[in-house]
Amino acid sequence: MSSTLERHAVAVGDLLVGDGPAVVIGSRVSLRAQHGRADAYEVLRDRVTLAEPYSAADLPAIAELADAVVVGATWTRDIPLVRAAAGLGLPVVVERRASASVEEWLGLAGYCEAEGDGRVILCEGGRPDLALMQAARAASGRPVLADVSRNIGLSAAAVAAGADGLIVDGSGSAARGHGRMAEGPGPLSRPGSLSSEPEPDAEADQPAALRVAEEAVAVVGALLRPETPATLPECREAIDRVDAALATLLERRADLAGTVQRLKPVGGFAGRDMARERALVARMALRAPSLGEARLAPIMNAVIEAGLHLAEERARQ
Repeated sequence: MSSTLERHAVAVGDLLVGDGPAVVIGSRVSLRAQHGRADAYEVLRDRVTLAEPYSAADLPAIAELADAVVVGATWTRDIPLVRAAAGLGLPVVVERRASASVEEWLGLAGYCEAEGDGRVILCEGGRPDLALMQAARAASGRPVLADVSRNIGLSAAAVAAGADGLIVDGSGSAARGHGRMAEGPGPLSRPGSLSSEPEPDAEADQPAALRVAEEAVAVVGALLRPETPATLPECREAIDRVDAALATLLERRADLAGTVQRLKPVGGFAGRDMARERALVARMALRAPSLGEARLAPIMNAVIEAGLHLAEERARQ
């Protein structure tokens, strides 16, 4: 088993799972739904990110057309098929069986590592147990994916719990697209939509589900996942994610500032509490010591004034 002090990353196609930003995978195909009655080459057709076999007969097609093979939760005890899948020479995504403990899950991952080339990713699916997923990631050092296809609303919580990637499975051609890495806010409805928009049905509206997942990895990931970009493009992508998080928080702050103005006996610029604002800047400087109070003060003044101007405009409407 990997040391908890050593983090691992696994390349899946052009995605790196476990290092840097979280990823979104919108291309998972299971051949089990076909019950062995369909030709695997026909089902997969174009290259996919993740593929789950029904039997050993599907493995040659998966080896040719998939970036990683899935050891599915429903057949983790089929040791001959597990061994054959792990020996394909592809990264192996090991799903946890619903009743399996962390120890059993990691034991199976270790078996797949020994049977394959060592590239193993954990996956929590179905109704994800995020606390268990977090514990497995910490105990093993392996990257973890959360399959949020059944409840796309868990995307933000999964990233916050440490998921290195989200799987958004769906039907139709959209589900066959390549895996995607979040690079900034994406085509979102509005910055605050992470928590306030209705949850789309991933199977009925795959593009909408992908947008929710991408926003989760951009916004929550920017707040909670440390990154060490090595190139200028990677650094700019990381900045885009931080800017997406900033925009989301600024929009939420402006909404709250408008509520404050309605509750104050004296609203608007006349109601500013300069002592409270100075105390706010001082508390923020504890979280951003490199900026310090002197640099944070003008930034927060601009944020506060923008919120007050917005509140006044809304009050006149």
